Amino acid sequence: MRSSYWGRLRGVTLLFVFDMDDVLYDYHWRDRMQSLTDLTGHDLLELRRRWWVSGMEWKAEAGDPDDPDEYLARVTGVIGASITRAEWVRIRAEATRPRPAALDAVRQAAELGKVALLTNNGILIHEHLHEVAPELVPIMGRENMHASAAFGARKPEPLVFERVLAHYGAAASDTFFTDDLVENIAGAESTGITGHLYTDEASLLAAIETFAAEARA
Repeated sequence: MRSSYWGRLRGVTLLFVFDMDDVLYDYHWRDRMQSLTDLTGHDLLELRRRWWVSGMEWKAEAGDPDDPDEYLARVTGVIGASITRAEWVRIRAEATRPRPAALDAVRQAAELGKVALLTNNGILIHEHLHEVAPELVPIMGRENMHASAAFGARKPEPLVFERVLAHYGAAASDTFFTDDLVENIAGAESTGITGHLYTDEASLLAAIETFAAEARA
């Protein structure tokens, strides 16, 4: 991946951070729940009550637990069914389908600076994002694909954005973030990051190019 042209002009590299679900990928969560129903025998409401409504997934997205095997042990313990790591990842990947035009916008951003992924997910999915979203690997590299759990905080908490900035050694003023949720944009902007509320691929691309042009000025 070549260096940013604007970054060379200013002596810095711009950082573009992207959400995954409902931005770069369609997330078919009902398909995921159906697959888990087939494995566990629990219907949608029961599955959501046991793991998601209980707040267990939110804790996991914030880094508790911080070990993928412990994550899976907690999931299977709460759900009361045996699910392998490979099955959990496969089911998540099958429900995650790329948006080609949005991925093109990421490719354009990669021409202007460094690109990274930040998705609210637990540590197990963090370690398997290259399988859940394989189309991103040649664009940004596995090392730049992050679940929030890896930073010990979840969007919209400002802390997760602060830790992303520290991880990359980036200034907030040189960082762009896009997400489909207003509260996540607000969290990023509270740290000084330029936020863009995702609505469609065309406006995303325009926002990326505007941010880079303003950084050049």
